[in-house]
This record gives sequence, C-alpha cells and structure tokens, in this order.
Amino acid sequence: MVQNIDCPNGTPSFSQPPGKARPFDPGPPPRHNPGVTEPSRTSTAPQVFDRALLRQRLARAHASAPADFLLTRVVEDFGDRLNAVLRPFPRILDLGTPSWLLSDQLAERAPELLVQAAPVATALSDRPQLGCIVDEEALPFAPESFDLVVSALSLQHVNDLPGTLVQIRRSLRPDGLFLACIVGGQSLKELRAAFAEAEEEVTGGASPRIAPLADLRDLGGLLQRAGFSLPVTDIDTVTVRYAHLFDLARDLKAMGASNALVQRDRRPLRRSVLLRAAEIYAERFSDPDGRVRASFDLVWLSGWAPHESQQKPLQPGSAKMRLADALGTTEGKLPG
Repeated sequence: MVQNIDCPNGTPSFSQPPGKARPFDPGPPPRHNPGVTEPSRTSTAPQVFDRALLRQRLARAHASAPADFLLTRVVEDFGDRLNAVLRPFPRILDLGTPSWLLSDQLAERAPELLVQAAPVATALSDRPQLGCIVDEEALPFAPESFDLVVSALSLQHVNDLPGTLVQIRRSLRPDGLFLACIVGGQSLKELRAAFAEAEEEVTGGASPRIAPLADLRDLGGLLQRAGFSLPVTDIDTVTVRYAHLFDLARDLKAMGASNALVQRDRRPLRRSVLLRAAEIYAERFSDPDGRVRASFDLVWLSGWAPHESQQKPLQPGSAKMRLADALGTTEGKLPG
C-alpha cells in the first residue's frame, strides 16, 4: 500500500506528557534452551549504530517537539492488525517503541500483564503495569513470559537483529505472536541519492550519512532463522511531502533519527554540500507544485512461537490430486 502525506510547516508535537518510569524486576536469569543457539549478551555482530548516541538523541527529541506522525500511523495499523487476530493476549510486551503511544493503545485491551520496555525513560507511559528501560539486544525476560510481543519503529536500529529476534521468540509462550513494524527497504532513497551526489561533486567522495536498511525478503529469512513459525512480511510505503530538504532534516532530528552510524564523519557537514544536496533534491525529487518527496518503507514482520496445533506444510509427494485435475485443465509436456 502507498500513501502520501503532505507535511505542513512545523511538525505537531506529542499530545500528552510522558509518564514516569516504574521499577522492574526481570526475575531469574533465562533458562538455556539446548535446541537453539542463543545469542550472548556480548554480541559479536558488526557495530553499525552508535546506540548510546541514538538514545541521547531520542531523549533530546522528547524534551522538545517530537515528530510522531509516522509512529501515530503505525500505532493505528497495529490496532487494525491485532483486531484481525481472533484470540486474547493476556500477557503483552511492548519492546523498544520510542513513545508511550502503542502501550496506551494496548492498555485499552485490558491484558492481565502489560510491560513497556522502552529505550529511554521519557518514552514510558503511566498505563502499563510495569515499565522499564531495556536494551533490545539484551532482553532481561525469562523464557515463555508473554503471549504477544510488539515493537514499533525501533528494531531497525539494533546491531544484532538476528540475535534480538531469537530472544524475542524465546520470550514468547508457545503459539505466542510477534508483530513489529520497522523502517526498511528503500526508505529515504531520495535523501541518500541527493547527499551522495552533492558530496561527490563538492568533495570528490562520499561518507555514510543514511543508515543501511533491511530488505523485505531478508527479514522473512531472519524470522525463519530465529525459529518463528508462519513468518509473514509485508510493506507499506508512505510518501511525505515537504517544502524543501531542510524541513525533512528537521523532522528526522525531531524523531531522534539523524545520523548515528558508527562510521559517520565526525566533522561538521560543509555548508556547500548541504546547499548542493538541497538543490539536487529539489531538481530530481519534486512534484509540479515544487514540494519535495521523502519515501518511508514501513516493513511489517509477524511470526508465531512454534506450537503443535499450528498448520504445517505437507511432505513432498504427499498430494492426493494432480494440479492439472484441481485446475480442470490438461497436463502437457513443455516443448524441447
């Protein structure tokens, strides 16, 4: 699905003040499952993101006027998707969502237990029974703790996504559901192209400025590798229109999503590069009315913790009817 959003001058701020963090006891250390290779707390995955800097920028964004229009849209979609699942979820974990919006919506379902595991204290709601600050790469929860784990616009910034998915699957009870939305695919492809071309023209080279993002097909494979049953991925492309590149940059900063790559150039961005990037952006990615486009691919992930009641694929050769008979057609050999 593709949708356009016209972003007016000035991004609306959050509509309510953040709640206070509550103490959380993670309980005993998780039991080891000999059937799965579990990630260690000291990950050996490549360090792509400076996660401490990401948390600092998110806290700073919350202290001013956060840009929450994408998150608000995603939270609404969470409600629609969960309503389509005709079963209760008594124990729910909201993992890493950079706001209280999703937890507040989940609280309306009146679960027996709702835990909000936020990246920073200013993202905590006062409605869940338990709130805690958690690193998504080192979950403190015991195995089989939750019936539902959700995450909105957070997991695209973890360095060890395969390890995080394994920990999420382990924290689910059998037949528990994982549902997440991340920024992925070709998001911000216009900004990436404009900066790369401008920097090449002005300095003779380009430095990393836009984070690498996971592809839809890769994410489906990661769900399978993490041990999820019935994995599903789909994509929702949102195009946001701005007056110019500088308004987009302002929104990214207000999301806490400006450049936090470990390999980023620490030197201040040259004014000449920035102005040339804005020119290229306007020349190549503008609509007839002069406003520029910014694409966000919202990738949805879902999978279930394995359970014997779930559907399983048939074994090869076990079919009792030929495909040609099912389709009411005649089977023939391919030429040559």
